[in-house]
Amino acid sequence: MLFTGSGVAIVTPFYEDGSIDYSALKNLIEFHIDNETDAIIIAGTTGETATLSDEEQLEIIRFTVKEVNQRIPVIAGTGSNNTQHSLYLSQEAEKMGVDGLLIVTPYYNKATQKGLIAHYQTIHDQTSTPILLYNVPGRTNVNIEPETVYELSKMERIVGLKEASGDFSQILKIRRLCDDDFALYSGNDDQIVPFLALGGVGVISVLANILPKETHRMVEHYLEGNVIQAERMQTHYQALIDHLFIEPSPTAVKYVLAEMGYIDNVLRLPLLPLEETNVEIMNQLLEEYQIK
Repeated sequence: MLFTGSGVAIVTPFYEDGSIDYSALKNLIEFHIDNETDAIIIAGTTGETATLSDEEQLEIIRFTVKEVNQRIPVIAGTGSNNTQHSLYLSQEAEKMGVDGLLIVTPYYNKATQKGLIAHYQTIHDQTSTPILLYNVPGRTNVNIEPETVYELSKMERIVGLKEASGDFSQILKIRRLCDDDFALYSGNDDQIVPFLALGGVGVISVLANILPKETHRMVEHYLEGNVIQAERMQTHYQALIDHLFIEPSPTAVKYVLAEMGYIDNVLRLPLLPLEETNVEIMNQLLEEYQIK
């Protein structure tokens, strides 16, 4: 199991000219380590990886591995809709010493379930690093069916799943089919506690970008049996979580991090900064939650 608890789907900070701000990334990494984040997921959806060149993607992975220096696990997003491209990224990330690979389902191609198995097996058989599957049909238009997850879980180094379908019946079926040592991570911050109730071991979180300690403790409370406190935290932060997705992520979370002084509020096209009407809403929430 790569980790239990809260893994942050960390943003990629940019300067005003669109280049990567490695000084800000270093500060974010230290912020997370100081505030109990259990793993860093670099080059994921929240990291705007779809807008990065291969060179940029691999460089932020290399930089993160070096800065973290084995203090917590580093999991690199290396998914693609091209199997050979994903294999290349995975092999390069592996050379850098990542602890795990997060590989999203191929998007756009509309692979069959057999095609998904072949995709992941190709990468599995030519790498030696633990792999987390990543199912987010709302973005990819492809769903990994529970039976497919089960077949993939038989492969030695496919060790878990980030599940962001939001379908609790599907999550329950996956948990029933797969061995207990196959790790399930919530991909939805609004469902952390209910997901844990179905056998999850943690979350790969957008919320953790701004509230790392609180996200860690929400999971920790549940796993230690303090279910009521975990439920209270989930309920307390629900309005904030909802509004972090008021526009496509990471638009809102980057706005908040900029207000906190960690990054410049810069995204790469086609994403734009938070619209003014939503800025007003977010500012009210930041005041309510006392986030500075």
